[in-house]
Amino acid sequence: MKCVICRHGETTPGTVTVSLQRGEATVIFKEVPADVCENCGEYYVPDDVADRLLARAEEAVAHGAEIEVLHYAA
Repeated sequence: MKCVICRHGETTPGTVTVSLQRGEATVIFKEVPADVCENCGEYYVPDDVADRLLARAEEAVAHGAEIEVLHYAA
């Protein structure tokens, strides 16, 4: 797919690090599958992956995490 940010690069499958914040809590996910622009590095996470990230981040916040670093597991 053509990158909607730079409009020059094509995206290819890869992995990225995603940081999510809510209030004072930060949850970082490593090795998240995404389509990454070969030109600018912008990434696009599939809807099912995004849903899973948000659910796991909510769990971390509910358990009182201030900073949590997790590896994405499918």
